[in-house]
Amino acid sequence: MCTSLVGMLDPELGYHLEHRKNGFFAVRNNTPAPPDGHWRFIVLCAELAQNGLYISDIEVTVGELDEALEEATNGRLQSPWAPSDAVCNAAKVLQLKSELGL
Repeated sequence: MCTSLVGMLDPELGYHLEHRKNGFFAVRNNTPAPPDGHWRFIVLCAELAQNGLYISDIEVTVGELDEALEEATNGRLQSPWAPSDAVCNAAKVLQLKSELGL
């Protein structure tokens, strides 16, 4: 049984999990990240949650999804959802990934 998961899930993505007093958060590393690293990190966490592996679910705002998609696609894509402070879970992130063909 895992009680805490922190650190890098994939060192190539440029993000890691960090535990704070009110939960676990994705944090950008001090090293360069690929343009799609933020998006791929969100998707990786969503896939782990969907498979019930270490993570039960994720919460990510539409605004953060928009930023990650804009970075990954050089400004060509955003999520089709609004408002930007709405929160999506793992299932919604994976639905968006499928709909956008990413």
